[in-house]
Amino acid sequence: MTPPIRRRVLVIMPAWNEGLAVGNTVREVLALRENYDILVVNDGSTDNTALVAATAGATVLDLPFNLGVGGAMRAGFKYAHRSDYDAVIQVDADGQHDPKDIAVVLQGLDKADISIGARFADKGNYTVSGPRKWAMVFLAKTISRLARTRLTDVTSGFRAANRRGVAQYLDHYPAEYLGDTIDSLVVAIRSGCIVTQVPVEMRARQAGTPSHNPLKAAVYLGRSIFALFFALTRKPSTLTPAETELEVS
Repeated sequence: MTPPIRRRVLVIMPAWNEGLAVGNTVREVLALRENYDILVVNDGSTDNTALVAATAGATVLDLPFNLGVGGAMRAGFKYAHRSDYDAVIQVDADGQHDPKDIAVVLQGLDKADISIGARFADKGNYTVSGPRKWAMVFLAKTISRLARTRLTDVTSGFRAANRRGVAQYLDHYPAEYLGDTIDSLVVAIRSGCIVTQVPVEMRARQAGTPSHNPLKAAVYLGRSIFALFFALTRKPSTLTPAETELEVS
């Protein structure tokens, strides 16, 4: 039997004013037997996010002002690259991504450069409706054709990347709206990265309230389609020979 692939993994948590939730999320990850390192990227928070995260046991990277998820993740990828991690995984600070599924998402890297924790892959009861659902279905079908594999949740932020995936992200990881999900994924695929998905269950936010409403759902539909077509015009990244194979250790 082939032994499991062992990696030095960094959990990246972008956090903006998540003082009520980030501490518990960090503690949940640290309680896992895998002993993952955690980097909380404090994205210009005006509350006590940084203090709470550090007290819970995470390394905290403070950004001087709010850059959004894309900007926060770019900072996290640079940290991971400079610290020589084999893989990274994004986990939401609000607790929606269940830490017990981190290992499951990372297993996808055994055969791919980017592994997505998918909400609509025959596991869990996460549902959406209306314009938001229409957008997600359209995006999934279109990007699945590009990736030549079935993807059901291309807007999920619960995703992992190996060294090759991180190298591509460092070359191209936009901070624009939906750039951290749709744009980054499309360019990664067009640059030669292999993408897969694994089924996961999403939880309710551990603090705060969701921002969805009918108007925002309609805006999401329009913006997501624009983001997709904009991503298709992006120039693919050129990975170096050392980055053309899956990284294992």
